[in-house]
Amino acid sequence: MSDQEQDRRTAVPSPESRPPPEPAQPTAPELGPHEPGGGSPMPEETRQESPDEQAARIAELEDKWRRAVADLDNLRKRYARELPRELAAERARVTSAWLPVVDNLDLALEHADSDSGAIVSGVRAVRDQAVEVLRSLGYPRYEETGVPFHPERHEVVSVVDDPDTAPGTVLQVMRPGYGEPGRQLRPAAVVVSRRQE
Repeated sequence: MSDQEQDRRTAVPSPESRPPPEPAQPTAPELGPHEPGGGSPMPEETRQESPDEQAARIAELEDKWRRAVADLDNLRKRYARELPRELAAERARVTSAWLPVVDNLDLALEHADSDSGAIVSGVRAVRDQAVEVLRSLGYPRYEETGVPFHPERHEVVSVVDDPDTAPGTVLQVMRPGYGEPGRQLRPAAVVVSRRQE
């Protein structure tokens, strides 16, 4: 090999003789785990289900629906069986609460021929006992006068002029009421004052 050939092989090419550099290839941006083409699978709600998966899902939902309908039907039948028993038990509880009142009325009748004052006192005691039974069942007695008329608690049986009271004031209770606001057994029958013309 000649010295000229050796120089040609080891010589560094000049910039003019170098081939132009190849353009840099753009690199793909990093994809997040939930972006299409990312490393992680797509969320369940956005992934298309195959027909077999859809059929399986429909069958699963139909099964849940049938079970819910069956449970509801069983609950309805059980309620229909238990309702008469519950009503009977409630009637028995209320009746047993009244038995002492009936017993005391029997005692009062046994002594009907004795002192009338004692009879009246005994009947009053029995009445108080009956009122207490009603209160314990959730229906307290009320018969207040001088209070404003309330349509849920009062039933007007008469209206009178009374210049000394405000219009719509309960002046007299003809028949007591039983119950509480929102749960009335019977409203009180009352006489109320009317507005002066």
